[in-house]
Amino acid sequence: MLPCRMTDILWRNSGLATTPPWVDTSRMTKGRSGDTQPEPTLAGPTESILGAQQLVAFVATRDPNRAKAFYRDTLGLHLVSEDQFALVFDVAGTMLRVTSAQEIAAAEYTVLGWQVPDIVQTAENLQKAHVELKRYGGMQQDERGIWNSPSGAKVAWFKDPDGNTLSITQF
Repeated sequence: MLPCRMTDILWRNSGLATTPPWVDTSRMTKGRSGDTQPEPTLAGPTESILGAQQLVAFVATRDPNRAKAFYRDTLGLHLVSEDQFALVFDVAGTMLRVTSAQEIAAAEYTVLGWQVPDIVQTAENLQKAHVELKRYGGMQQDERGIWNSPSGAKVAWFKDPDGNTLSITQF
């Protein structure tokens, strides 16, 4: 697969592209069907050190109470536990640790993203929950803020209360 120049530039320079241009997303599984070793999707060796291991995602917050309200109440994520170090959510079988930090440098690139089956419906649901979808200059986004990437993926971005960039993508 040859990378699209626009996606490659966005991915390298701004982090807005949520999938590296060399990833063949058409080969990614849509769920866990009992496969113990997924097919490799990145260029490189077929054996992997961590490819078959469960991913743990991290994002930082200065205000755990505000983050809990956003991730649990607004986005509807299942809160598993909380302590002085982190809020722990179960996101479709993946652990998300929203870690407490005294200072945060808000990321202008995507730090967390969700693959959704219907981006228009998900965008509308986010907007009904008072989550503003972000617009970026130089990108042709529709009236909701959804961008059609050259690969055919549809992407929209939004921020959490700490300014971290999150996204939704329909492949």
